[in-house]
Amino acid sequence: MQSLAPSSTISMKSIMRTPTPLPNPHRLAFTIQSAASRFDSAANATNPAVTPAVPSTNNFTPGGVGKNRTDWQSSCAILASKVVSQQQNTEKTGGADNITVVNGHKTLDLVPVEKTPKPLTITDLSPAPMHGSTLRVAYQGVPGAYSEAAAGKAYPECEAIPCDQFEVAFQAVELWIADRAVLPVENSLGGSIHRNYDLLLRHRLHIVGEVQLPVHHCLLALPGVRKEYINRVISHPQALAQCELTLTKLGLNVTREAVDDTAGAAEFVAANNLRDTAAIASARAAELYNLNIIADGIQDDSSNITRFVMLAREPIIPRTDRPFKTSIVFAHDKGTSVLFKVLSAFAFRNISLTKIESRPHRNRPIRLVDDANVGTAKHFEYMFYVDFEASMADVRAQNALAEVQEFTSFLRVLGSYPMDMTPWPPQGKAKL
Repeated sequence: MQSLAPSSTISMKSIMRTPTPLPNPHRLAFTIQSAASRFDSAANATNPAVTPAVPSTNNFTPGGVGKNRTDWQSSCAILASKVVSQQQNTEKTGGADNITVVNGHKTLDLVPVEKTPKPLTITDLSPAPMHGSTLRVAYQGVPGAYSEAAAGKAYPECEAIPCDQFEVAFQAVELWIADRAVLPVENSLGGSIHRNYDLLLRHRLHIVGEVQLPVHHCLLALPGVRKEYINRVISHPQALAQCELTLTKLGLNVTREAVDDTAGAAEFVAANNLRDTAAIASARAAELYNLNIIADGIQDDSSNITRFVMLAREPIIPRTDRPFKTSIVFAHDKGTSVLFKVLSAFAFRNISLTKIESRPHRNRPIRLVDDANVGTAKHFEYMFYVDFEASMADVRAQNALAEVQEFTSFLRVLGSYPMDMTPWPPQGKAKL
């Protein structure tokens, strides 16, 4: 194909021309015979004594028609043989299957239809969950982590996809590697997981649900290792903080080191055959990595609950027939003085807040204010995360956010989703 200049205009007619229909060879032979008969009749009428002359090479023009009857018959025979040859080639390459219709005219495809590549669709990249298919859920950690158990509670029979970092779990959903992500946002003892609050603002995923998981910590070590042999305990920083008092009561005044996750600590002890190191993790991690449970239920508070949120690429439709929760984040150019007005918008409509969290404004962490009396003052700028018990389908919530938007310079709804109505406190101890 010839290359086209950038300014060239490409149309359907310039890409595919309509070829002249090829004649039928049988009809062509009949036409040749009829023309020959008329040629003989005309010649005899002009000069009855004249007989057909022997064809001469000088009387035949290449690509044209000869001057006498024999030359003309030879030309027609050559044309008929070409037509038969072209029809046979067409039949070999697919025949009528390769003929398409453009503007009501039959044309021959330059490339057979069955050989053209099929265009990719969104279902090729990530099949949507259907009957019989498995929902793919990303979580941070390795098999045996509490996040894996939360993913299983949120989406039973799902395919759990481990990720080494929280941000990788966000990206797995955005890139269609996973359908959902289940990530922790707060713990009843350790407080908020600030990293995930920052990632919620950085990424464009939506909260579509929440799940509360009881946390049951165990002290794990290699088979045959006794408590007296341990001089180091490793686990996630939150797990170390949640078991600090119990470890002291057990007489384990040893070095405590933080790692990425609880199950990863158990895997590290087993993989490196560390007989002087113990890990704080779940009972499931002990089973997966063939470790012994030295102490069971070592969390300082039995009411140890971690709240996880489920994230998806698209939000769900809010409803009013069941308890819903809505999460928002907002900020204001003039600092934190607007916080009272925002809270009043919810209090006036009798909407209960379940959480309020402040995080530094990364794009503008400090605001400078000139004061003639005391000089230049520095104020820290914050983003505020708020959870309240109402659905976005509720008129009260809609009116409250409309009023909040008047007081703030930035407002974003992170999600409106069903509340986890698991009985509290949970019945018995959940050993995960």
